Amino acid sequence: MLSRLIIEQVIESQKVRLTYLNLGLQRMISDYAELTSHTLIVSGIRRCGKSTLLQQINKTFNGPTIYLNFEDPRLAGFDLSDFNRLHEIGVKEEITAYFFDEIQNIENWESFVRFRLDEGYRIFITGSNASMLSKELGTKLTGRHITKELFPFSYSEYKAFTGQESNELSSVKYMKSGGFPEYLKTGLPEVLMHAFNDIVVRDIAIRYNLKNISVLQQLAVWLVSNTGKPITGNSLRKIFQIGSSSSMMDYLSYFVDAYLFFFIPKFSYSHKVQLVNPKKVYCIDNGLIEINSVSFTDDNGRLLENMVFMQLRRKTAEIYYYSDQKECDFVVFQNGKLQGLYQVCWQLDQNNMDRELSGLLEAMNFFDLNTGSIITQNQSDSFIFDKKTIIVLPFHEWAKGEK
Repeated sequence: MLSRLIIEQVIESQKVRLTYLNLGLQRMISDYAELTSHTLIVSGIRRCGKSTLLQQINKTFNGPTIYLNFEDPRLAGFDLSDFNRLHEIGVKEEITAYFFDEIQNIENWESFVRFRLDEGYRIFITGSNASMLSKELGTKLTGRHITKELFPFSYSEYKAFTGQESNELSSVKYMKSGGFPEYLKTGLPEVLMHAFNDIVVRDIAIRYNLKNISVLQQLAVWLVSNTGKPITGNSLRKIFQIGSSSSMMDYLSYFVDAYLFFFIPKFSYSHKVQLVNPKKVYCIDNGLIEINSVSFTDDNGRLLENMVFMQLRRKTAEIYYYSDQKECDFVVFQNGKLQGLYQVCWQLDQNNMDRELSGLLEAMNFFDLNTGSIITQNQSDSFIFDKKTIIVLPFHEWAKGEK
């Protein structure tokens, strides 16, 4: 519990700080202007720009508003009763909207939000833990919220932020640096080192009261060093000598909730089969891979594959890999409908062409799809096999149509 004076002081000091904040590149979140009876929830990994986006929206309001970042250490101890003191301040200042940053740090926040929504206030929220937000949203805010995900810069945002053109050079630079705004501003590896460690320690270990932080950190480094590779909970349990497969699966789910890693299943029409097959691991950002990986090989193909995955993930979470006699990297659905098949290859040559083409063709035959794509570093081509067309495109050309 905090005094009203402390809450007022924090609001005022945060307001002053935000006055000098460089809002940078305008992030694109659609439909928020029409949300008069719903809360806008923006979720995503820490330091990807959620606070900046919140301020960009805040700037569009003509009347007074209240912004509060709950990661401010001065708000330690803030609880449900403090929301009443906060609202007294809001009533005094005649505000029309609340902006809450990293609200998942406060228990039972959804009760306050629902009550103020019913009174006609506009409310905008960010959070960096998908599971905790969804659990709370499913109780008091069912049907009264719209959730949007925010990721580090996409390729198009990266180009706009850095002033580069769409070409092979900029796509390779993006592949190596990723899209965290602060890292692109400074170029300091420490930015991504600290971000990676903060996510593992603060967003996972501390939040879930995990005792063996060292093992969690080792697991995170192993995963970031093996992006694009198949994994199972049981194999990881043996590597890190964790007591049970269920404990390992909990660890992996924490990484997903914090938006650090994604685990895509092998495609099957049976959900039970999907659960038992190995999953492939991908990372939220290539810069995190480059800076935090312990892999000593310059594996551009792996980085390109992760970059393609993230380009697809920004549009849909329904992504699988196909594997039978051959393998196809990505099977993409949206709202339950097949959208496309994608193979990723740094460079098509005589050593890998048969493998890449036959894997994609097998998936095209399985799904009865007449067109498939191979994404490369810099090659353009096309192949026709029995009325089935495979289009080869460099990433920078393909990404134009996948914004």
